[in-house]
Amino acid sequence: MTRRFFKNIRQNRKSRITTRQTVRPCAPRAMDAQIEAALEVSHARLLMTGAMLLFAFGAISVRLIDVSLLQAASEPRVTYAPRMQEMRMDRADVVDRNGVLLATNLSTASLFANPRKVIDPDDTARQLVAALPALREAEVARQLKSNRSFIWLQRNLTPRQQWDVISLGLPGIDFQSAETRVYPNGSLAAHIMGYVDIDNQGLAGVEETFDTTLQDNAAPLQLTIDARLQHVLRTELMGAMTEFNALGATGVVLDVRNGEVVAMTSLPDFDPNDGGNARDNQRFNRATLGVYELGSTFKIFNTAMALDYGIVTMRDGYDATKPIKISRFTIRDYHAKKRWLSVPEIFMYSSNIGSAKMAEDVGTEAQREFLRRLGMLKPASIELPEVGTPMVPSPWRPINTMTISYGHGLAVSPLQLASGVVAMVNGGIFHRPTLIRRDTADAPSGKRIISARTSREVRRLMRLVVENGTGRKASAEGYLVGGKTGTADKPKRGGYSRRALISSFVGAFPMTDPRYVVLATLDEPRGTKKTHGYATGGWVAAPVVRRVIERAAPLLGVQPVDEQSPAVKKELYIDFKREGRQLASF
Repeated sequence: MTRRFFKNIRQNRKSRITTRQTVRPCAPRAMDAQIEAALEVSHARLLMTGAMLLFAFGAISVRLIDVSLLQAASEPRVTYAPRMQEMRMDRADVVDRNGVLLATNLSTASLFANPRKVIDPDDTARQLVAALPALREAEVARQLKSNRSFIWLQRNLTPRQQWDVISLGLPGIDFQSAETRVYPNGSLAAHIMGYVDIDNQGLAGVEETFDTTLQDNAAPLQLTIDARLQHVLRTELMGAMTEFNALGATGVVLDVRNGEVVAMTSLPDFDPNDGGNARDNQRFNRATLGVYELGSTFKIFNTAMALDYGIVTMRDGYDATKPIKISRFTIRDYHAKKRWLSVPEIFMYSSNIGSAKMAEDVGTEAQREFLRRLGMLKPASIELPEVGTPMVPSPWRPINTMTISYGHGLAVSPLQLASGVVAMVNGGIFHRPTLIRRDTADAPSGKRIISARTSREVRRLMRLVVENGTGRKASAEGYLVGGKTGTADKPKRGGYSRRALISSFVGAFPMTDPRYVVLATLDEPRGTKKTHGYATGGWVAAPVVRRVIERAAPLLGVQPVDEQSPAVKKELYIDFKREGRQLASF
C-alpha cells in the first residue's frame, strides 16, 4: 500500500514537468499588440456610445426649451392651465348670472357594430344585453345579422358601461367618442335651457335660440337667472301645486331696474338630459307660451292708467251699489259693498264694478293704446322660441273695455303680466324682459309708460292690498311686500267654468324702493280644509310669493326694515275712509 502511494506521487511529478516543457510562453511583442487592438476597439465603442447619449440628451434639452419658452401658450404643458376661453368645444357652456354651470359638454362613448365582422350574432347579442340591459336581445341579433357595415347599438355610454362591453372582447364591436350635452342641475331650469337632439342641435329654449352662437363661440353664454332663486321658486311652486292638487303652476322673478329674469319656472317640467322623451304637457312653457286671463291682477294696470290719464285721483270714487248690466252681460262684485267706493277701496276690495266704470271713463282707444305700450297686445319679447300670442278681442267693444279692466277678455302670458307690473312700480319705465346678462353700458334703455308720481301711488295701493286687503297672506315681515291677487274662471265653450280657476298673486318688494317683482300662478287649484275650501289667489298663490320672498331676499341682499317706522309709514300712507270689512273676490 505504501509502495503504491509513493509510485503515484512520482508519476504526477513527471506529468507536471512534461506539461511545463510543452506550453511555451507567447512572445511579449505579439501579446502587447493584441491588448492594444482590444483597447482601441473599446475606446471607439465608448466614444460612439457617449456621442449617442450626448445627442439624445441634447435633443431632449432643445425640446424642453422649445416647449417651455418658445411655443405658444395654447400648447399643453405642465406649468400652464389653459383658460376657459381658449378651450374649444363642440358647443359652448351656459352659466347663470353667478357662473354656476347650467349646460356643458362631456366626452362619451357610443357603441356601434360592424355586422360583417361579427362571428356569432346571437351569442354577441346575448352578451351585449347582459352588459347593457336597455338593449333588446332580439332586435340586436336582427341588426347583427344584417349585411350592413355599420349600425348604432347604444349612444352615450357611461364609463362603467363602456368597460363592461370592452371586457367582453367581442369581434366587430367598437366605440366612437363624441361630445354629449349635459345639464348638471337636471330639471331646475328646463324650460329656460331647452334641450338638444342627438346631434347637439338646439330644439328648445335658449339652446334653440342661440344654437348658432353656442356652436361658433367657445365663451360661455351667461344668463340672467340665479340658480339659487330658481331653486327657491321651483320648490315653493311645486309644494303649492302638490298641496292644492293643481294641474300646473308657473312663477317669475324680475329685476325691476332692468327687466332681467332672475328666476322663471313652469310646472310640470322635464329633465333636459332626456328632453326628447318628455311629454307634451311637460315641455309646455306656461310662463311664456301659455296665455291666460289673469283676473284682478289687471286692476293694477287699469288703476294706473286712469290715474296717469288724469281721469281719477286717489280721492275720487264710483258708485258700486248695483251690478252693471250691459247687453246680455252682468258685471258684479263677488262680495259687494253696495255703496260708493273710493279709488283706493276699489283697488283694495277688488271691486269689478268700480274698475269697469273707471275703464269706461278712460275709453276703449286709450285703454288699447295703454296696453299696447305695455306690450300686452303682441307676443312677449324674450329670448325663447316658446312664446305665446295674446288673445285680443276683435272687435274691441265697450263690453271688452269693461271686462279687461278686471282681467277678463284679454289673455296674456304670465311673463307679460310680470313685465307690465315692473313698469308700474319702478317709477314708470318699461324694460323688455331678458334672459341674457349684459353689461350696464350694453343694456337697452327702457321707455316711460306712466309718470313717477303715478308709480308712487300704485305702490301705495299695492301695499294697501297686502296690509288690509285680499293679499294679506303675501306679507313677509320686514320686506314691505305689495301686490294684487287675481282669480279668473277658465274659459270653456259657450262661457266660463266656475270650477276651473287660474289663481295668481303678483307682488313687489320693498314697496318704498322696489327691487323685484314676484309672480305665482296656479292652474286649477283645489281648495283644502286649511283654506276653508277656497282656491282663489289670496289663499293659494299669495302664500307662495311670501315664502319665495322670505327665502330669496337674503340671497338678493335685500335687508329687512322696520315696517312701523315713521319714514315707512309716511312713504306708503293713503288717506281715505275705510268702511266695511268684507272683501271682494280674491
